[in-house]
Amino acid sequence: MNWTDERVEKLKKLWAEGLSASQIAAQLGGVSRNAVIGKVHRLSLPGRAKAGGTAAAARTPKRNASAPRAPNYASRIATRTVTRQQGATMLKEEIEIETVEEMEYVPKGNVVVPISRRLGLTELTERTCKWPVGDPLKDDFHFCGCESPDNSPYCSYHQKLAYQPVNERRRAAARAS
Repeated sequence: MNWTDERVEKLKKLWAEGLSASQIAAQLGGVSRNAVIGKVHRLSLPGRAKAGGTAAAARTPKRNASAPRAPNYASRIATRTVTRQQGATMLKEEIEIETVEEMEYVPKGNVVVPISRRLGLTELTERTCKWPVGDPLKDDFHFCGCESPDNSPYCSYHQKLAYQPVNERRRAAARAS
């Protein structure tokens, strides 16, 4: 099916009247809804007219992002103005982002880091530590490989990193807030 000048003019007229792409496709005949949408896009036609109102009345008013907080609440959320595209227009919108507090690192004394046996995946057994070391996409990636107890996939050092007691996590969370 070719788009003749007569069919293009009829498309423009029906589009300006506010008909949907499906309705226009049915009236033109021999063309799909998607073909109509594609042709409208290539012709750079404005958005179709809405039935029963003007374009200014069709716009929805901007909503408030959130209700104001109580003044006694210390907010960790900052607002930032961002520009985003919606349709053919750019909108400025304030969004809320949660700020992250930087935690202070306090090293523990008398920590003995085991010397890794640097095993590959095929060299691991049930009795070796399966703690990954490095980037899996790099050539120097390996697993710890130290001896692990029967009930754990990790050696005693990596168990302490992987499994933290609940009370210790709660204390760390309390210190952070």
